[in-house]
Amino acid sequence: MKVIGINGSARKDGNTAILIHKVFEELNNAGIETELIQLADHEIQPCRACFACKGQGNCALKNDGFAAIFRKLAEADGLILGSPVYSADVSAKMKAFLERGGVVVATNPGLLRHKVGASVAAVRRGGGLTAVDTMNHFMLNKEMVVVGSTYWNMVYGKNIGEVLNDEEGMANMRNLGENMAVILKKIKK
Repeated sequence: MKVIGINGSARKDGNTAILIHKVFEELNNAGIETELIQLADHEIQPCRACFACKGQGNCALKNDGFAAIFRKLAEADGLILGSPVYSADVSAKMKAFLERGGVVVATNPGLLRHKVGASVAAVRRGGGLTAVDTMNHFMLNKEMVVVGSTYWNMVYGKNIGEVLNDEEGMANMRNLGENMAVILKKIKK
């Protein structure tokens, strides 16, 4: 089994990556392979609404990093979406990724059906629930099984590493990873 984590932060290896890695630790402990993709390394353009993806299983535009990332996602068993909160919602790169992915799946039904997903947000002050909700809605609308934890999947911190000081938030990330591993194993039986 394999889970892809997509870090929507413009800042590589920042707080959002720390959260995803915390969830990965629990997945790895359960014998599940993980891979982190950082959108900071890729240009992701917004959807052009050309609908050339219909019946293709991926976006027809190949001039940025989206198609290669989406291919990995379509092949994986699970997905973790992670974003910092910018202007009370997900980052622009994450939003562009969700828009493109949403149209690809809408025009190629079933591509993500029954994959297991979770979303996490790195939050300085507010907007975390909106960001988590945006990512969860993408997964729910694509027939994915969305995993939860003991509280909202957000952790507080501004500067890189400060999320580690939010003990409750980090415990929630560990619990999220444990829950995701259980659900993946039950679905894959």
